[in-house]
Amino acid sequence: MVNITLPDGSVKSFDAAVSGFDVAMSISENLARATYAMKLNGTQTDLHTTITTDSTVELITKNSEEGLEIMRHTVAAQVLAKAIKNLYPSAKLVIGPTIDRGFYYDIDMEEKISTEDFAKIEAEMKKVVKEKTKIRVKQVSRQDAIAVFEERNEDHKVEILKNADASQELFNLYYQGEDDDAFVDLCRGPHLPDLGKVGVFKLTAVSGAYLGGDSQNKQLQRVYGTAFLDKKAMQAYLTMMEEAEKRDHRKISKAMDLLHFEPEYAPGAVFWHDKGYKMYRALIEYMRSRQEENGYEEISTPAVMNRVLWETSGHWQKYGEHNYSGQTEDGKTFCIKPMNCPGGILVFGQGIKSYKDLPLRIAEFGKVHRYEASGALSGLMRVREFTQDDAHIYCTPDQMEAECISTLKLVLDIYKEFGFGDVKIYLSTRPEERIGSDDIWDLCEKSLATALENNGYEFEFQEGEGAFYGPKLEFILTDAIGREWQCGTIQVDMFLPERFDVSYIDDNNEKQRPVMLHRALFGSIERFMGILIEHFAGNFPLWLAPTQIALTGIVDKHNDAVLDLEARLKAEGFRVIADTRNEKVNYKIREHSHNKVSVIGVLGDKEIEEGKITVRRLGSNDQTVMDLEDFIFSLKEEVATRALPPFKS
Repeated sequence: MVNITLPDGSVKSFDAAVSGFDVAMSISENLARATYAMKLNGTQTDLHTTITTDSTVELITKNSEEGLEIMRHTVAAQVLAKAIKNLYPSAKLVIGPTIDRGFYYDIDMEEKISTEDFAKIEAEMKKVVKEKTKIRVKQVSRQDAIAVFEERNEDHKVEILKNADASQELFNLYYQGEDDDAFVDLCRGPHLPDLGKVGVFKLTAVSGAYLGGDSQNKQLQRVYGTAFLDKKAMQAYLTMMEEAEKRDHRKISKAMDLLHFEPEYAPGAVFWHDKGYKMYRALIEYMRSRQEENGYEEISTPAVMNRVLWETSGHWQKYGEHNYSGQTEDGKTFCIKPMNCPGGILVFGQGIKSYKDLPLRIAEFGKVHRYEASGALSGLMRVREFTQDDAHIYCTPDQMEAECISTLKLVLDIYKEFGFGDVKIYLSTRPEERIGSDDIWDLCEKSLATALENNGYEFEFQEGEGAFYGPKLEFILTDAIGREWQCGTIQVDMFLPERFDVSYIDDNNEKQRPVMLHRALFGSIERFMGILIEHFAGNFPLWLAPTQIALTGIVDKHNDAVLDLEARLKAEGFRVIADTRNEKVNYKIREHSHNKVSVIGVLGDKEIEEGKITVRRLGSNDQTVMDLEDFIFSLKEEVATRALPPFKS
């Protein structure tokens, strides 16, 4: 007898071995039709996997996020891949994973695929799906799997198998149908039980991608796509992507003259222009003021330090290949710092610290450098050089929960000021590669979970996603068009204080190790600014806007009044320009609106005579006539309160 425990705690007993499909059918036929795969004892596996011993089973249905991802994975590995082989028999398949809201497949082939080929490929994909073929998984040894793909001249699959972890004994081959000569792909799975369960799909882009992400290797063709259960969900996604294209921070940055990149001379590094650098500085000053309000000190540590420091911290062993380093004449290796924590802990280690000094909150706006593969770079969202709004909090174990919660409240309040009210919290637990004992990890993970639960915060676990030195809280923001962005983190660390031998004196006059909390609330200034550009589509809160006000007269005779008002507003601290060009006023208004100027003020005879100004706000076509004093007062109030824009772009 096999006993199956379901998520609600109920138990179903079967006389013999069963599959996930059998379990679903024992509940209802409708459920079985809607089930894509299952979790067997907590691990995703295929629906028809045989269960021979007492187990826990959670069915994965089409209406779940996991079910949608499995469907997309199947479309990539079984539908797109087979369509490519049907149309281009000499093509060699590499990998086809899922990504956020979609999938891609890397292909090695001589013929170049363009977006013009998508209609042909999608038509072939529909033929594949129309057959509703059952998908069969077969577990085989490494050598047998290699033989299968050598026979099919799939060189990349053979290399993947040869380079796979030596401890892995069996590999999943997914066939379409019962014939071993049918289409097959190598995959960890799970997949849909049959192609009849595939929803709607669309190819979205094609690009180059280096094999293994290494620019020294051969360049492949990467075909992107997405899939949804129905046309309505697909259309909603495509509409969102059209809006995302309009909001692309690289396009808006160019249009607003904020920044640019030089891939040939400084890949992954930002060249800030005057307007963009104003915003960059404004974000730093904002965070600095919030930190000072919350009792933080601020430090600055060297950009170049000895490799020994990173070996002590463990960062060299974990991230050594991502460091920029070089050897000096005396044979020592120095690194441009990839993170701020080791420098910060050296500052804490200066002098004797008492328990009365704790908690000690030490912030640093440190610029760090990490080598990222060129194919991974993406505007402000993924760079090699960036500034973190970093801070490290040193506290006693008894203070840890309170410090975590006060930091959590601070970060949520900051996000709310930028219009991000919908924030998800994830607790990321120990990864496979980590330092320290399981006892300490247990304590840190439990402490974070307890702190969240005791203070009423909802959160989800992300197993295995913690830092190598401790668990962390991650904050996921939802932007104006529904996309999610990972930003800030709070990390608990009880290992680095030990590695650097720092301590405080407790109330019994004995040395104790402090708990170290790592936190970055923006994450990085660059990435957060990229998110803001796309979230606001360039229509920033007035306090953050690079050009807050543009003034113009209706005709040239009004220029003196325009210049006088410009001088007054500058004296009040506004970022303002006076447009005295010999152009029509409507032309100037259109141009400043295109350039995302927050406020456009127009002066004519009547406005000058009556002490008024005609105002147009970005995002609105309406014009308002205001008393000049009220105009200035309202803008000062808007800046002081850091109000969100009154109109959306």
